[in-house]
Amino acid sequence: MPHQKASRNDADQLRSLGYESHFERSMSLWENFALGFTYLSPVVGVYTIFATTFAAGGPPMWWTYLLVAMGQLLVCLVFGEVVSQFPISGGIYPWARRLFGKRWAWMAGWIYGWALFVTLAAIATGAAPFIAQLFGLEGTALQTTEIAVALIVLTTLLNLVGTRLLARLAMIGFICELVGAIAVGSYLLIFARHQPWSALIDPSTLPVHGSYLPAFLASSLGAMFCYYGFEACGDVAEETPNASRTIPISMRLTIYVGAIAALWVCLGLVLAVPDVDAVMSGQDKDPVVTVLKTAMGDVGLRVVIAIVTISFISALISLQAAASRLLFAYARDQMIVGSEHLRHLSPGRRIPVNALIVAGVIPAGIAISGLWLQNAIATIISFASVGIYIAFQMIVIAAIVARSRGWRPGGAFTLGAWGWPVNLAALLYGLSAIVNMSWPRSPDAPWFSNYGVITTSLGIMVLGLIYMILARPYDRGRAPAGDAHHLVAAPPPPIGD
Repeated sequence: MPHQKASRNDADQLRSLGYESHFERSMSLWENFALGFTYLSPVVGVYTIFATTFAAGGPPMWWTYLLVAMGQLLVCLVFGEVVSQFPISGGIYPWARRLFGKRWAWMAGWIYGWALFVTLAAIATGAAPFIAQLFGLEGTALQTTEIAVALIVLTTLLNLVGTRLLARLAMIGFICELVGAIAVGSYLLIFARHQPWSALIDPSTLPVHGSYLPAFLASSLGAMFCYYGFEACGDVAEETPNASRTIPISMRLTIYVGAIAALWVCLGLVLAVPDVDAVMSGQDKDPVVTVLKTAMGDVGLRVVIAIVTISFISALISLQAAASRLLFAYARDQMIVGSEHLRHLSPGRRIPVNALIVAGVIPAGIAISGLWLQNAIATIISFASVGIYIAFQMIVIAAIVARSRGWRPGGAFTLGAWGWPVNLAALLYGLSAIVNMSWPRSPDAPWFSNYGVITTSLGIMVLGLIYMILARPYDRGRAPAGDAHHLVAAPPPPIGD
């Protein structure tokens, strides 16, 4: 009976926002949190880019994981206010639509969608070398691509089973990743520490002249790749009971727990590097494998790689779920080609089957094209993180615009008097992060590499603008838009109902 009351309350709240939902509301708070955590995937984030960030900033790069977590928490708090009042599937697109307007929303969703597709391809490709090593393969370009495509096919099939399996797989991935992060970090700190604690505040290992700040900022890119995913909790809002209260909590938990896991495993790796100079000079190109093999031997290394593989698969499942719900939200408002098909939910499983298939085909295509366009694909993949940050800041800006028009957040979670300062601080952090991620740092590299992030980001936005101007997709649907400041705060569903 309480579950039925909660379902009615959620349906009534969604109906007041102009939508009817046919999703299955079966994802608990912890399962919703696990979805965001496995998308954020601190183990994947730390392991994948550790070599680059350590070589850029040395042992003090560890602090970037703390500072970026604090910055992203500001964005998370803004998102929590928005999703609490607008618990609508698709997340960033419907939030931007209600806060600012349908044109702004279309562009935010366009950027976010392509960033998700590219991130899916990047993570699948990043997982391939670990899996190749686990099974004793050479890890050639062809093998890497084959493994990446196989992973995307696997996660698509798993997502097609339904929301219940998605929630359970997210929980399994969360448990494996958290236990693995704590166990590996603890083992390295207790039994395999080669560097003193003072190394965390000693930049002298770097061949820098003058200020250490540029090197520190360059090393922060790894942490910036690590701390998004909390928005996925809101992407499945219509599949989560009592979403107005639950999702802001699960979003914050994603940042809190993800930060602890990332900081702990990164600390273990940083202090267990046996030869800092070899990493800094590029002689040791894979310090994660070096550290794990030195500390645990071949058997221990394979166990850790198996855990990392589970983390990669969990991240792909959660990412694909988020991408498919974005496509569904676009299609429900008739904002995209093929809306009639993409908004279709399967009668039995109540999931957007066609949207899920598209969210598998496009990333697989990006991964496959890397066989012939390696430099171009490397440039496109560089858009993965900055694209998501740009989409995030479009929501932060939209919230500021809505506040200036008189919007007072009316969900179960609000920041009250802290709304304005947190919103402005989130904007300052986000814009600074985008500049840092886009800044050209390799003057000797080809222009498409040195300016790859800027070029790709502008290219995606220009293509989106051209399509938006010519096709006018924002004029097709009748869903409410830009009305946040007109809405009177309605009481959220009662606790426990």
